[in-house]
Amino acid sequence: MNIPETYDYLRRARRDLWATLEAAPDDVLSRAVLPGARFHSIKDLILHIPAVEDSWLHEDIRRDAPVWEGVPSLVGAQDGPFYAAFPLDTMLDYWRRVEDSTAAYLGTLTPEEEGRLVTVSGRQGEQRYTVHGLLWHVMIHEMRHSAQISALLRQQGVTPPFLDLLNYLPTF
Repeated sequence: MNIPETYDYLRRARRDLWATLEAAPDDVLSRAVLPGARFHSIKDLILHIPAVEDSWLHEDIRRDAPVWEGVPSLVGAQDGPFYAAFPLDTMLDYWRRVEDSTAAYLGTLTPEEEGRLVTVSGRQGEQRYTVHGLLWHVMIHEMRHSAQISALLRQQGVTPPFLDLLNYLPTF
C-alpha cells in the first residue's frame, strides 16, 4: 500500500470509530482513565490525533497555518489533559477539517514531494526527514492511538469498532 491508499483506509476506519464515539456516553469519553502528565481521557486522545496530523502537515511539511487556527475554540489549545469537558462534536468537526486538508494535499503528492527533505527542530536538535517518512509517521501515530482508544472503550464496557485493515480491504 502507498500513502494515499493507507490514508484512505484511515478515513474509512475513522467513520467507524467516530460512530462508536458518538454513541458512547460522554462520561466514558471524559473519564480520567490514564495516569501521567499528557493524556487522562479518551477525549484527550481524540483531540491529540488530528492535532498531530495538523501540526506535521501544516507547520512542518507545508510550512503554513494549521487548521486549528481557524477553529476559535481551539486557539491556544495544548497537548495534554484538558479536554474532558470539551464537546465531542467540536473535536470531530476539527478532525474532519484536518482530514479534508490532508486529503487535498495527498491528491497533489508527487514522487518529488515525497522525497523532499523537511528540517524539524526537536529534543535532539534539528533533524531532517523525507515527506514520505513524516507522512508514514503521522498515519502510524493515528493507528497506535486508535488502538489505544479502542482498548480504553472496551475497558469501560463499550464495544469498539473492528478497525483492522482486513475489514477494509476489497475481497476477490
